[in-house]
Amino acid sequence: MAFDKFKQMGQQMGNLKQIRDQAVQMQKQLQAELIEVEEKGVRVVLTGDQKVETITIDGNYEERLVEVLNKAIKKSQQVAAKKLQEMSGGLKGLLGGGM
Repeated sequence: MAFDKFKQMGQQMGNLKQIRDQAVQMQKQLQAELIEVEEKGVRVVLTGDQKVETITIDGNYEERLVEVLNKAIKKSQQVAAKKLQEMSGGLKGLLGGGM
């Protein structure tokens, strides 16, 4: 029985690695995507992974705005990651805590 448990753990680890590899690949694809919106003299270009590349207002590049928005986005992502981590901690208990 102990062997079956180790075998099952090995399969789970393999599945986790596959999921992680897929997530890394998707992240790279999102970084390569560019989304552009232009309205009312404001043009914003950002990547698919929510990083602001450029902001121009009436043709003027606004570097400070890009920096501040990227910091705000990063903070919001950290808050979301923390909340997900708290949730997954609760899920571990529901799933037997063996992960």
